[in-house]
Amino acid sequence: MSCGAIPYYFCFPSISNSDKFPYPKLSPSSGINFAIRCSTSSPGLPVTTERLRSDTPLTGGAFDFERATTSLTKKVLDSPKKVTLVRHGLSSWNEENRVQGSSNLSVLSEKGAMQAERCKMALADMHFDQCFASPISRAKTTAEIIWQGKEEPLFFLDSLKEAHLYFLEGMKNEDAKRIYPKEYTTWREDPSNFCVDGVYPLEKLWGRAHVAWKEILLTPGEQFLVVTHKSILRALICTALGLGPERFRSVDINNGGLCVFKFNKEGEAMLHSLNMTAHMYTDHIYHY
Repeated sequence: MSCGAIPYYFCFPSISNSDKFPYPKLSPSSGINFAIRCSTSSPGLPVTTERLRSDTPLTGGAFDFERATTSLTKKVLDSPKKVTLVRHGLSSWNEENRVQGSSNLSVLSEKGAMQAERCKMALADMHFDQCFASPISRAKTTAEIIWQGKEEPLFFLDSLKEAHLYFLEGMKNEDAKRIYPKEYTTWREDPSNFCVDGVYPLEKLWGRAHVAWKEILLTPGEQFLVVTHKSILRALICTALGLGPERFRSVDINNGGLCVFKFNKEGEAMLHSLNMTAHMYTDHIYHY
C-alpha cells in the first residue's frame, strides 16, 4: 500500500451545529499547510511531514513561546539564542561530602575530570560561538577541558560564581548540622530564608543570575555554552522561567548534567532540556 502526497490548506467539514464541534477557523491566508503522505512499501516516502509558517518543519515541538516568560534583557537581541548550561564535574568536596559554596579550595577530582571529558565528547558535534564559565577552580577546569582545541573564545564571568555560604563552606555536612543546627537546617530546608548578618545569599544569587543572563544574551552570536555550579544554575533556570528564590530546590542538576534554553529575540526563554545525563553513562552524542 502507498499513498500519494497532496498538499492542502486546513479545511474542515461544514457542520450545522458548530457549537458542538469547535473547529478552529483557518484559511490559506494563515500560511498553515500540511503535506501528508503514507506508505508501507516505499521507504523513501516520509510518513508525515508538517509545516507551519515560513516553511518551518514541526516535530511535535512548541510552535512559539512568545510572552511565555518575561524578557531577561529588556532589549531586543541581535538574533534568537540557544544556551547550553553545564554543571562542573565531581569535585574534591563533593567526594568528601562538604558544603561547597564560593570557596576556591574545592578542585575538580579525577572522576570529575573524566566527567568533563564525557561532556566534551557528548558536545563534539555542536557548534558554540562562545563559552562562558565561572572562574572558580572546579568549574574553570571543567570548562577548559570541554573547550580544549576550540578557537572560539572562553570567558570567565564573576556573575557565574557559586553562592557564598559563609561559615558553612568547607564543613562536612554532618559537622555543619551538629555545630550550626539552625543555620544548616534553614539552608537545607528553607534556603530562601537562610540569612547571615542580614544578608540573604539567595537574593544575591538571583541578582547575579539576572546579570549573567544579560551578559550572555547580549553577546553577539547564536549558540553559547555556560559552565558553572549547581546553585547558580538553579538560579539561572528559575530566573529564566520567572521563579523566585523560594523555588530554589524545585530543580536539580547532576555533576556534568546539561540543560538547554532557547531564547527569542525579545529575550524570552523556553526550557528545552533539563539535566540531560545520558552521556555520563553511555557514549551518547547530542545533536539538538
